[in-house]
Order: sequence, then C-alpha cells, then structure tokens
Amino acid sequence: MPSVRRHLLPFSALSASYFAHIGFFNPYLPLWLKDRGYSLLVISLLTAVPAVTRLVGPYAWGALSDHTGERVKLLRYAATTALIVSLGLWVEAGVAWLAGVLFLMFLHTSAMMPMSEAAMAHLVSAGGAFDAKRYGRVRLWGSLGFLVTVFTAGAWFEHYGMGHFPAWTVVSMALVVGCVWWLPDLKEELHPHEQKRPLLPILRQRPVQWFFASAFFHVLAHMGVYIYFSLHLDALGYSKTVIGLMWGISVVVEIVWFYTQSRWLPLISLSGWLLLCAALTVLRMGMTAGGAALWPVLLLAQCLHAFTFAAHHAVCIALLSHHFPGSLRGRGQALYTVLAYGVPGVLGGLAGGLLTSHLGLASVFWAGLVCAALATFSAWQVWRHLHGPVARISGRRN
Repeated sequence: MPSVRRHLLPFSALSASYFAHIGFFNPYLPLWLKDRGYSLLVISLLTAVPAVTRLVGPYAWGALSDHTGERVKLLRYAATTALIVSLGLWVEAGVAWLAGVLFLMFLHTSAMMPMSEAAMAHLVSAGGAFDAKRYGRVRLWGSLGFLVTVFTAGAWFEHYGMGHFPAWTVVSMALVVGCVWWLPDLKEELHPHEQKRPLLPILRQRPVQWFFASAFFHVLAHMGVYIYFSLHLDALGYSKTVIGLMWGISVVVEIVWFYTQSRWLPLISLSGWLLLCAALTVLRMGMTAGGAALWPVLLLAQCLHAFTFAAHHAVCIALLSHHFPGSLRGRGQALYTVLAYGVPGVLGGLAGGLLTSHLGLASVFWAGLVCAALATFSAWQVWRHLHGPVARISGRRN
C-alpha cells in the first residue's frame, strides 16, 4: 500500500542513519582508545560502558513509551540529548570523563531501535502477523548505512589517523537527529486496561524463558566480534582498510539476507531458524579464533554473519512480535535489548578484558564458541517446547 510505504520511509532513513553511526563507532572506538594510549583492560572497561546503559535504559524507555504511547517524541528527545552529549568527546579530561560521556550518550541511544521498532510494529505486520518482507526492506537500510561508514571511516582513519573520531560521532548523530524529527508524530492510543497489562504471565512460559536464554548466550558469543574483532585483526597485521573491508563484507551478506529473507524464513519454523543460527555461530567463532590469520577462513567466517546476526535478529523480532503484542511491544523489545545486549555486553567487556590480558585476543573467540554452544542448547529447548510433545498438547507452533 502506498500509504504504508510512505510512513515506512522515515523509519528506513532512521535505520540508515542510526546504523551509519554504529558502523564507524563500534568498530573503531577500540582503535581510537588504543590511539589515545589506553591499555587493553581500560579499553575493555570503556567499551563495556555502553552495554551498562542497556541494563536499565531500554526497559525504562520501553515502559515509558508503552505507558504514554509517545514513542516518537521520546525518540526525538533521546537523539537530541545524545547529540549534545557527544560534543564531550572533544574534551580530554581522563578516563572518568570519557566513561561519563559514553554512559550519557548510550543511555539515550540504547533504546532508540527498540522504541523505533515498537513504533513501526503495526506497519510491518500483515493481519496481525509479522511481515518479513516489509521489515526486511526497512532493516536493510540500516545495513547499508553501516556499510557506507565502516568502509569510508576505515579509509579515512587509515590516511588521516584516529584524531577525527569525535567529529565523525557528532556528524553521524546529527543525521540521526534529523531523521527522528522526520518521523510522523503519531501518538499510539492505548485503552486504559491495556496500559496495565502485565508481563509476568508471558515470562512464565517455558518457550519464552528459553528464547531469552538463547538470545543471551547468542549475543554474548558475539561480544568478541563487537568489541575485539578490530583489535584482533590489527594484532594479526591487517591494515585499517582491510579491517573495514572485513566488517563491510559481513554487512553485505546481512543486506542480502534482509532483502531476501521473506523467501527463506517460511522454509522452516522460527524456532528452527533460531537453532540453525546458533549452531552456525559455533562454527563462526571457531574459525575466527583459530583461522583468522588465513584470509579465506576469515572471509568465510564473516559471510556467516548473514545467519549468525541478520537471520537471528529477524527471527528474534518475529518471535517478540508474537509473544509481546499491542501494549506489551515496548517492554518486550526493551527486555530483549536488556537481556540479549545489555547483560552480555557488560559481561563480554569485563570478562573479555581479563581474558585478553592473560590469554591473548583469540581467547575471547574461543570463549564465544562455548557461549554459542550454550545458545544452541537453549534454542533446541525452544524448538522442543514448540514442536515436541508439549507443543502438540498445547497446540503451539512457531
């Protein structure tokens, strides 16, 4: 429908600008901190700060957005505040100051994507069901934004050094602010009884509990990639341009998945996809840990990103839409962000710092392999509850 496409356009722009910001910030923040002379342990602690904000920020924002229905207004406030705070990266006042700037920035941006996806949930649904094609068309713009900046920033920092990192941050956040102010200012009207709808009965369901366990271990396995991948390749002798290229390749396959996912998702159940993605993560972590020095192995490992991130993310959003409909959307999305990104981010940053200090950078990817195996077991439990004897008795199938 033309009206739906028109309303989805600003959300596509927001996805593109937000992930363009993430596309340079996440891969190159550790290298910028290294350039400033910080140790691996300090870098680990500082890169864990954004994850700390995901422990409380997303759920607080999600609950507020569910209660008020003012998701777009909250997005505008969060993005504008983050832009102002990002100016503090230009101030050289020590580790505590930098930690404070990162904390305030990500306290306001950590819930932007959950709130955005909750705000557009009714636009990516068809007859109340998740529309993989429509959602994929929006989300692929985020991947394109990430791709552009991860390539251009890598080339820029290779030629001009890491000193322009704060400027890249401010400019990219300004684009995000422009896009959130483009979103249609629509308030989601909620009936009084819906505002008090509890989460606890849903969280007591075994498939939901195993789903969050699987998401937790799955993302924890990826923390080695998110935090230490650039440092790992840098230590192996790869240039910043090649590092950017390897990040970019993973995003290219991600875009291909999001564009074509409506063809593949119906082939097996959502819980089946959850299990497959977790199993492939075991393979990816092993290849990155033991074979990253060989570029063909590294290239293949990065191509698996189409499944270990893109397919996994789409499946998680679909399952969240099923289990947390209506007035529960904001809290469901926020809870997923807290449990699947906040807690794993903190643990990954802190534990990764200890591991790399004593056992080297490759150790975090071996630890990621173990976490991926736990994610695979948890995903199998989801599949068992939805397709085994319990599922046949209750009639559940996802």
